[in-house]
Amino acid sequence: MGSPEESREARVRLPQLKMDELLEELQARLDTARGTRDRVHSLLEAVLSVGRELNLEQALHSIVEAAAVLVDAEYAALGVITPDGKALSAFHTIGVSEAQIAEIGPYPQGHGILGELIRHPEPLRLTKISQHSASYGFPAHHPPMNTFLGVPIRVRDQIFGNLYLTEKRGGVQFDEDDESVLSTLAVAAGVAIDNARLYEESRLRERWLQANAEVTHGLMSGGARTDVLALIAERAGEITGSALAAVALPMEDTESLAVEIAVGMDAEAHQGLVLSMDRSLMGLAFARATPVTSADVGKDGRISLDPPRFGGLGPAVAVPIGTAEAGVRGVVLLAREAGRQPFSATETETLQDFAAQASVAMELADHRRDAAEMAVLQDRDRIARDLHDLAIQRLFATGMTLQSAGRFIEHEEAAERVVRAVDDLDETIKIIRSTIFGLRARDGGAGTGLRARVVRAAGEASPVLGFAPSVRMEGLVDTDVPREIADHVIAVLSEALTNIARHARADRADVALVTDGREVRLSVTDNGVGIPAEGRRSGLLNMEERARQLGGELEWTTPQDGGTVLVWKVPVTGK
Repeated sequence: MGSPEESREARVRLPQLKMDELLEELQARLDTARGTRDRVHSLLEAVLSVGRELNLEQALHSIVEAAAVLVDAEYAALGVITPDGKALSAFHTIGVSEAQIAEIGPYPQGHGILGELIRHPEPLRLTKISQHSASYGFPAHHPPMNTFLGVPIRVRDQIFGNLYLTEKRGGVQFDEDDESVLSTLAVAAGVAIDNARLYEESRLRERWLQANAEVTHGLMSGGARTDVLALIAERAGEITGSALAAVALPMEDTESLAVEIAVGMDAEAHQGLVLSMDRSLMGLAFARATPVTSADVGKDGRISLDPPRFGGLGPAVAVPIGTAEAGVRGVVLLAREAGRQPFSATETETLQDFAAQASVAMELADHRRDAAEMAVLQDRDRIARDLHDLAIQRLFATGMTLQSAGRFIEHEEAAERVVRAVDDLDETIKIIRSTIFGLRARDGGAGTGLRARVVRAAGEASPVLGFAPSVRMEGLVDTDVPREIADHVIAVLSEALTNIARHARADRADVALVTDGREVRLSVTDNGVGIPAEGRRSGLLNMEERARQLGGELEWTTPQDGGTVLVWKVPVTGK
């Protein structure tokens, strides 16, 4: 035993040691409380920051950034799940540079650990990714990742996507607090995403309503049909973020559609094309009177890809203008660039509503135009009746009077003048009767326009050719090309297609008819053996003679890759 003094010193030191321990424990609890307070404060700031965003893309980016900061993760991502809930449709990342992303390659589709969270939407925390049974490694150039924390994001009880966090800084593991904080953020993210979606949907509806108002105003104010069709294509393409927008209308007396308007990527390859009902996306939509979608329009087996016109394009949708009950007036085609998102059911439904409203406006405009034409026709009938009942009878009576009076004129020169006057009156009566006939005559029957005749001529040549030639037309073909020139066009086209069938040994032919109001140009191209140097030229001479008679010319060339390009062009301004 020690001395009394030593025992007293020991009793003094023991309370001091216990006090130090208590102070250290208190300090640790204070630090923990302060850390919890700071983390709660950071979580509240993150929730407020995410909730401010009304732009969906910006909201998603803010959610990923906030998640990485809250759990101190080096890498973070938000994967948006497809509507069918089986894969990822979008991927927003933090911590990986653009150069690294380019080296890694396409964004993940939802396999491995990412797919595990899609299949089982519950929080998932791992100490090492590679040890999980669902993991099958990373692609080349992917940064190494070990620790993992993932939580689902729900929007109105539907899984919208997942938050993925990897590599907690400092080499430590994600803990329960990290999981709790991230789950809380996911709840706030779901609300923010829902708000952003609702805002975007309201803005989108506003844009569609404005587009409908523009189309209706254009039609009801008497705007040109082509201008209004162009407006429909432009607005639909802008609102849906499409690279190509086109409008096709049915051709009278044929089973084909003609692309009247095309705007956007490679629009010139679509403008004026004549499409079949069963081998084109627009034709299928027209025949079925329902929207038809394609995940990749350039590789869709339902569509004829001849001539090539979908380079660089991917998802597409064709929507009828009108309904099966009221009648389909045309088709709108929209296509996005390859790699973009397919058209969703909501987008297609909204586009269908827009097309239906456009159809109603077109019908009202047609009724208005028909009423105006009827008024003109009725006025013409009235003028014709007046001319017949009044003018012709008076002229005839005057002629009879002069003819009777001529017998009493003894002066030879005066008598001759009276006879000439009577003849002039007879000629005038003939002119007036011709005018009356013109006023009462109606336009020719359906299918007499040059457009329809060209399509029929191409269709009639198909059995002889062994394939259907593609047809493209641009400009006011039926209006600007006179009947006599149209007859020559059909004759030249038939001759050209017959020559291809007899001599070219081709398996493809392209017909293009273009007019700018001053000249009409017919081009016929094939991929056959070309025109032999010593071959017969009777058909070419006939076509050349037709062009020369009309003040035009015929040209033909043989491209380096083979085949023949024949161009027949004549002026139409003298009509």
